[in-house]
Amino acid sequence: MECYEHTIKNTRGNIDLFYNFLPSTAEELMNAKLKKIITIATTMLAVACLTPNSWADTDWADDLTAISENDWSYEKARHLVERAGFGDIPINIERLATMGPRAAVRELVYFHSIPSTLPDFDHSGIHDSGIEPFPASRPAATKLAKETGEAIGVKVKPEGNRRLQPVVDRFFYWLRSSMLETRRVAHWWANRMLLTKRPLEEKMTLFWHGHFATNEEKVRDYRKLLNQNQVFRAHGTGNFKDLLIAVSQDPAMLAFLDAGVNIKGSPNENFAREIMELFTMGVGNYSEQDIREAARAFTGWNFTDLQFVVNASEHDTSNKTFLGRAGAWDGLDIIDMILEKPVTAEYIAGKIYKFFVREEITPELQKELGASFYSSGYEITPLLEKIFLSKDFYSPASMGTHIKSPVELVISTYKKLGLDGVPGVPDFYDTTESLGQILLFPPTVAGWAGGRSWITPGLLLARGNFVYDTVFPNINFLPSDRYPENYQIGVVAERLATGADIATATQPEDSYATSASNNMVDRDEEFNTRLGSYRGWRMAIERVKPISRTPARLNLTKMILAAKCTNTEEVVDYLSKRFFTISIDQDTKKLIADFLEKQLGTNNIIDAQTFSEEAVRETFHLLLSLPEYQLG
Repeated sequence: MECYEHTIKNTRGNIDLFYNFLPSTAEELMNAKLKKIITIATTMLAVACLTPNSWADTDWADDLTAISENDWSYEKARHLVERAGFGDIPINIERLATMGPRAAVRELVYFHSIPSTLPDFDHSGIHDSGIEPFPASRPAATKLAKETGEAIGVKVKPEGNRRLQPVVDRFFYWLRSSMLETRRVAHWWANRMLLTKRPLEEKMTLFWHGHFATNEEKVRDYRKLLNQNQVFRAHGTGNFKDLLIAVSQDPAMLAFLDAGVNIKGSPNENFAREIMELFTMGVGNYSEQDIREAARAFTGWNFTDLQFVVNASEHDTSNKTFLGRAGAWDGLDIIDMILEKPVTAEYIAGKIYKFFVREEITPELQKELGASFYSSGYEITPLLEKIFLSKDFYSPASMGTHIKSPVELVISTYKKLGLDGVPGVPDFYDTTESLGQILLFPPTVAGWAGGRSWITPGLLLARGNFVYDTVFPNINFLPSDRYPENYQIGVVAERLATGADIATATQPEDSYATSASNNMVDRDEEFNTRLGSYRGWRMAIERVKPISRTPARLNLTKMILAAKCTNTEEVVDYLSKRFFTISIDQDTKKLIADFLEKQLGTNNIIDAQTFSEEAVRETFHLLLSLPEYQLG
């Protein structure tokens, strides 16, 4: 009850804030009736936040028995494809509904027989020879250049002003271009999620990305992140041991957790700690001594460019005592011993369950799933099949209680709209960033918190903004991947464009007014960081391919006519069935239908079809701005 009361208090306290966001063009929204809609919807969201214990007496909760053919329905098929994928259009859900639960689940889980025709990532060609190994910082780059006469594939100028400037330019070029290319990788991946015929493959890739979290800000090489993404896709539904070894030897993970400084005589504990705390066993199942010993076992594990290597001279071959066992262990031995612990299977099975079913799991259910996972030798596919077939998965405790992550929200909306690609307007990166989740940029090694953290009053408004920006794309859209996020780069660019010399253009903002008398201030500097940052960005946008900026091609009127809707009530019913996984109460539907009728001037959709599109889009935005739509 505490969760319910807390949520009600907070959400109702922000009803006016949410209400103010609704479409300003619709006068009818500014009345007490629509406030009632929001009140009802907000209450429903709060009810969905009830603690799992409140469902303890509900039939099917925690029951891993397979659902029967007789209990199968369109609603359950819709729930399955929403959780095991990203939702779908009604005709595809109806097909799964006619198949029965076992056949439907097997089609989703055993997907490898379905051909994958999606294109590989189209590289911009930004990586040049000499960039690797990339220096840890700009000072490291210039220090190397001073000492050796070359860094990042660029030789030091033999004479003249700013002898190290080309090195600095190159350093910032790679930072900017790799970041922009990473955004292109995320857009490519989003298209895979949207268009794949193997939705569970991409859903599991998304799960493992949050579990084995790395980000571009630390790795600073889009190629490593792309390769890691492919590792998740290749092993995501296979054997967990194979996946764990592949990730442990993955250059992106090794770079992210500082493998380069984990050497004999001076072990770094970052990877050893995280492989136990976050990746396998969970807190409380190992000691600090185990971390230290495991770190020694992983010494020498490193990478060269995109290849895993073991530097034998940096590996500690002496005896270690790990989890109570002594020996000259290496990294693979540590992984084997971790996997021998049943608690590892319980931990991983529990995380998979929380991702696909509901946020909390009873200790008894986690032990049961863990035992099944362990006895299978850590095979992931049978575990998924068991979960998706269980009565628990289709219980009231599970259906319609999952708060969609930003990526799930965006992709499922596009999927249900039937789009043939992720729109360029609104920008996928900017949209998901505003909602709190950026692919390939998780905030920490623990990934994203998820669950209720996705929903705050501000984020709820931002979710409505996303829908609005999709159906009413901004005609003044400026792609953020073509403009620097750092305003200082823009300042330098603007000054240079208006005729300022380099010294003047790169002066800090507070001294710009007097910089004219100091035009020669950096004449003898070996480099100028602000200039290098500007040039790096300029070179990056010259080489990184732009993301297509086509808005979503929508015709909602055509959609509702194809569904044989004849009046406003049928329109709202159809859109609710197509886009929502939980029911909207009839009073709310009636108010929204009345709004559509008022906008059209008629209840007859057939008569209004030539002028209905704007009103239908406003209605669509209103519907999908309801808190119920955040649940799946």
